[in-house]
Amino acid sequence: MDDRTRSLEPLAARLGALLLDGGAWLATAESCTGGWVAETVTAIAGSSAWFDRGFVTYSNAAKTEMLGVPETTLARHGAVSEATARAMAQGALAHSRADWALAITGIAGPGGGSPEKPVGTVCFAWAGRERGCCAQTLRLAGDRAAVRAQAVAHALRVQIDLLAGAPLSA
Repeated sequence: MDDRTRSLEPLAARLGALLLDGGAWLATAESCTGGWVAETVTAIAGSSAWFDRGFVTYSNAAKTEMLGVPETTLARHGAVSEATARAMAQGALAHSRADWALAITGIAGPGGGSPEKPVGTVCFAWAGRERGCCAQTLRLAGDRAAVRAQAVAHALRVQIDLLAGAPLSA
């Protein structure tokens, strides 16, 4: 485990404690982070009591096949969009026993960006079976590793806030 993953563990531990206290389960759907959220949460001893599964859906085909992301969503909005992130989070809920799902899709770089979606563009979504779904787009700075680490940390922080009672806003 590298230092960046280790620095994320306190967030994962806090998330796990909240999920455990609430008797809730988490699933993840990741693209640009390649399973880093799942790695971080499973580094916490006892995570099998609150982490159900993680989907790494790097390709568009995987997003469609594993999570049910509509091809029309990918064609209309692209893989890096709030619409796709929402569909990923909702698909993770539909294909798991989890109560909550978070999704991340983005352009970590160094290439792949465009004027409309530059490198560092990351879209997130959080969905709760009883709470609906919200999405957000951030522009993160730094190299590929920094963008990915910031994305994991942000996804965990927002999920913690939602479990602590923050409103789920569109």
